[in-house]
Amino acid sequence: MIQFNKESFDKALGEGKLMMVDFWADWCGPCRMLAPVIDQLAERYEGKVVSGKVNVDDEQELAIRYGVMSIPTVIFFKDGKEIDRKVGVMPGDAFVQTLEKNL
Repeated sequence: MIQFNKESFDKALGEGKLMMVDFWADWCGPCRMLAPVIDQLAERYEGKVVSGKVNVDDEQELAIRYGVMSIPTVIFFKDGKEIDRKVGVMPGDAFVQTLEKNL
């Protein structure tokens, strides 16, 4: 699981691979509830999907760029473009559907 900053995020995005990025914050209770689900998916799809986190407090520019208004927000990217987003706490299956469809 990569802890993205603006530079590492832009570099990864430029590679065009399938990405799953969790926009979160330390103080966010729902973010802490979702974290184990995201960590498990990152492990399950290691080598197939670039998985990372963006702390919206530390990287406000990225949150603004992608219009992240509520957290947790998980955004999926492919070929450098947003292909899907999930807002709020959801079961792992909601994320697996998007990942499997785009592998």
